[in-house]
Amino acid sequence: MNRLADVETEYEKIIALIKREVVPAVGCTEPVIVAVCAALAAETLGRCPESVAVRLSANMLKNAMGVGIPHTGMTGLPIAVSLGIVAGRSADGLEIFKRMTDDDVERGKRFLERTPPEIGLKEGIEDKLYVEVEVSAGGDTVRVVQRGSHTSRPSVERNGETVGAGDMAADECRCDEYPELTLRKVYDFAMTVPLQDIEFISEAERLNMAAAEVSFEGNYGHGLGRILRNDNEIRIMGDTLFSRILAYTSGACDARMSGATVPVMSNSGSGNQGIAATVPVVVYGRECGASHEQMVRALVLSHLTVIYIKQSLGCLSALCGCVVAATGSSCGITYLMGGGYEEVTFAVKNMVANLTGMICDGAKPSCSLKVTSGVSTSVLSAMLAMEHRCTTSVEGIVDDDADKCIRNLTAIGREGMNETDKMILNIMTTKCK
Repeated sequence: MNRLADVETEYEKIIALIKREVVPAVGCTEPVIVAVCAALAAETLGRCPESVAVRLSANMLKNAMGVGIPHTGMTGLPIAVSLGIVAGRSADGLEIFKRMTDDDVERGKRFLERTPPEIGLKEGIEDKLYVEVEVSAGGDTVRVVQRGSHTSRPSVERNGETVGAGDMAADECRCDEYPELTLRKVYDFAMTVPLQDIEFISEAERLNMAAAEVSFEGNYGHGLGRILRNDNEIRIMGDTLFSRILAYTSGACDARMSGATVPVMSNSGSGNQGIAATVPVVVYGRECGASHEQMVRALVLSHLTVIYIKQSLGCLSALCGCVVAATGSSCGITYLMGGGYEEVTFAVKNMVANLTGMICDGAKPSCSLKVTSGVSTSVLSAMLAMEHRCTTSVEGIVDDDADKCIRNLTAIGREGMNETDKMILNIMTTKCK
């Protein structure tokens, strides 16, 4: 993990920030980080646990209930925790499932049958992202706690004594080390930073487009991406740049949420956010003949915009992350259309006017539907922006100042939708009883 305190200039901090938040992940990142904590707990214990207890924040619990776990053909936390304990390497981080074998999966299933983890809600915490894993064997107990973000360092206790101090900040995707961003600063950075310093973002293009291609070859989730490429759907929507943006973006999400063993480049702890910030920009850029430099700068603009918005929204909320990620991709597409900073602000305002309020009801295969809604709006918002059409301050929560507009969006997601979050979790946990 990049420690932002190790660098001095704001320019260096922004580079380090992008590298910290835009990282590869295999599988949905909520069960992934629970598996990482379970692996670390087992490593610290030094033997196979005889009991396992997992306590999670409400947002973590809802985001890990219905998502596929790579290699397993199974969904949810019990198998993710078991795999982390018997075969996980905590040092692999968000790619902990990447090296799992069929034998590892069988061992995980046997452990799950023998020692099913106790999984429940952690009471009395304010963190939106909180993971606590406690394992015991032979009179020894290890407790691992991760909070704040998907890339923060967990704390580790063995028999009540701290053996590893973590990042115990409140639930935010930022800390005091982060540079203070504005939309203008994000745009200027993306446009002026030396190309060689940001070319690493091209890995997001490679990984996330490859995930889309995988989805077209298999039967993942609801198969939205593949369906959009069928003859009948092409007759309805046409074989257009717009339809291909939707197909590739939803396809990558289909594969990821169904547990396909494909790495994607995540953003701010979310693979779907990374997909939605990358794929629409890439598909548009490729088909419109963007140069390598234009593609790289567009992707940096998109991803850094997402990071900026998430700094005030927090890692997890009742607001669907596709709203944020699609806002980033709309900025990137606007730039590729020939837009400047003014047009980028118009795109942001159009996005906020349209998608604010879309709920997050957990990670699951149908996330591809929401991602598709988000990226379709991102294209429409960019098109309007390039015609100098944008929503104004007399319309709803939109403000003439783009940064205030973003803060209005994040305040609704972070604070205004708290009761919505509670109701969503209640519905999810009681509907099958």
